[in-house]
Amino acid sequence: MTSAFVAGREFIRREARVLEQRLFATIFEDAPAEGVVAALQGYRNADGGFGHGLEPDKLCPASLAIDVEMALLTMTAAGTVDHAMVEGACAFLATISRDGAVPLAAPIIESYPRAEHWSDWTYRPDINPTAGLVGLLYALDVDHPWRKEATAYCWSALETTLPDDAHALGEALVFLAHVPDPDRAAPIADRIADHLPDASYLRLDPADPGYGVSPLHYAPRPSSRWRALFSDEAIAGHLDRLEADQQPDGGWALTWEPPSQAATLAYRGIETLRALKVLTAYGRIAPPR
Repeated sequence: MTSAFVAGREFIRREARVLEQRLFATIFEDAPAEGVVAALQGYRNADGGFGHGLEPDKLCPASLAIDVEMALLTMTAAGTVDHAMVEGACAFLATISRDGAVPLAAPIIESYPRAEHWSDWTYRPDINPTAGLVGLLYALDVDHPWRKEATAYCWSALETTLPDDAHALGEALVFLAHVPDPDRAAPIADRIADHLPDASYLRLDPADPGYGVSPLHYAPRPSSRWRALFSDEAIAGHLDRLEADQQPDGGWALTWEPPSQAATLAYRGIETLRALKVLTAYGRIAPPR
């Protein structure tokens, strides 16, 4: 148990970005979260948004909603929030919002290296990433006029039609977990539970070698809000698979192609940290004492 954790730790120390190194230190070594915020500052733009490949599948310096989401996820994982930084990001989101919804990216990414799947579908305002962004703002307790507008959009969209994609359904579940209206959220969550098995890109079979969203993305801890969506057998099977997927270099491999070697290492650092967090939370591995 300890050797697997140490191998993952050494991969992060050797290959990951400073951001993931600082986040690892905060999560597992009690380092101050200020270091994580300082590392995020390097990805911030004058418009308040985040860019510069914070999400490494598109190495574009311009601010994009997906990079804002990555910043919010990072702060949430570190257990901290820089209110001025997040409010600035909300101000940026308001500039690209259409009736509350924002797109993952924008055509400017076409001038920079990007993974093949980052194309014009990412330019459409949608539940992905709007719902995830709103949910994280509630989780971080940051209010802003855009949050109110985007919340109204999410309710309207989810109460009308559920998305068919597992990524978008995950964004919806982040929203439903944190929006302060559980009575309104509950029937949508029930519909998602029924709808989820048929979603595209959901990898329910742990033996499936392809790309997809697994139950552990929705329930990264035993205490996760959406753990009950999956059987004990399904969770155990995916934990077995996650353990087995650790590579000889200590890190975890990817099931897609980022746009460069540097982006591949960056994403392997992100995925390795995710794997260490999940496996530790479920008691499969443990840090050295």
